[in-house]
Amino acid sequence: MSEEERLLRSTAREFAAREVAPGATARDEAEQFDRSIFRRMGELGLTGAPLPESVGGAGFSYLGWTLVMEELGAADMATAVTLSVHILSQLPVVTWGTDEQRSRWLGPMISGEALGAFALTEPHAGSDAGAIRTRAELVGPADAPEGYRLTGTKIWISNAPEADRYLVFASLDPSAGPSAITAFLVERGAAGFSFGAHERKMGIRACPAAEIVFDGCEIPVANRLGAEGDGYRIALSALAEGRISIAAACVGLARAALEQAARYLVERRAFGGPLADQQGLRFMLAEMSRDIEAARALTRQAAAAKDRDEPIGEASSLAKWTASDTAMRVATDAVQLFGAAGYSRETGIERLMRDAKGAQIYEGTNQIHRLIVADELFKRIAGGS
Repeated sequence: MSEEERLLRSTAREFAAREVAPGATARDEAEQFDRSIFRRMGELGLTGAPLPESVGGAGFSYLGWTLVMEELGAADMATAVTLSVHILSQLPVVTWGTDEQRSRWLGPMISGEALGAFALTEPHAGSDAGAIRTRAELVGPADAPEGYRLTGTKIWISNAPEADRYLVFASLDPSAGPSAITAFLVERGAAGFSFGAHERKMGIRACPAAEIVFDGCEIPVANRLGAEGDGYRIALSALAEGRISIAAACVGLARAALEQAARYLVERRAFGGPLADQQGLRFMLAEMSRDIEAARALTRQAAAAKDRDEPIGEASSLAKWTASDTAMRVATDAVQLFGAAGYSRETGIERLMRDAKGAQIYEGTNQIHRLIVADELFKRIAGGS
């Protein structure tokens, strides 16, 4: 790591320990989103950390960004997911937006004044993102449209209803599949934009998620991101980047579970000595540590590929799949090592297990990532490389 990256990690670690971790269990219990934490991340420059300086971001490497996400994941997965989704909603604007869109849209998001969300998932389109049915109809003549009218429903939209700015994906012709999907920049409060049910989640409960309803919501042409039909490519490229940050947060969660379990085994006495003297339990900790190091290595490898501007589809899937499975396994073992205390909501260990489960599902289920990795494997074999 460079000195700059070490400083970034140190800043994130101190902030996470001082301002995020202390209230994590209480926020989870109350299912409470704390906007002040997000604003504080903005003051520290974390809400635009991996974005280039040319658009007002901090310009940190993606490797540096994974360091931030690991520290936040170790303190509170809900806070990490909020920030990850916020960045996810900005990345396509950096890559695909016009100068005018970048100037108008990104400033308040980079500063932490406006919270972002990524609106792709629908009742009939989860893993199969190309099957979305939210409709975007042209308003005005086809050769010179005035805008688009959005009609449809999105579900499981993280940061909704708290978010202020939404990257929304809709189809000009749902029967045409991915080729008709188009991306739009939509602000909260637009006419015809409303919120439906709030999700009652098993974990990551301090990061809200809600249904979004578009009922003839009119969007100006200036808020279309990229060309018509570019939406599917935009979504997939952004998700590949976002999976790296989620993988890093999972590494952080697993690290927190391991550290807490190790401390408990040192402090807890049974059979005439500390539990840490029991070889079987020591072996469990050693295996947990091994898996975390492997997940961290894959995550940083994917981040380094992103920094080199190399294709990251396979690398990000490997990282997210491995790290989220590791987080679930390590957190479950930590609950086991705590025994009855781990099963209690008082210690906060069971929260880590609940939070880890969600990471195996969102941003592409781990079954989908197995397919992605297998597809890339067969491409290499067929290509002879």
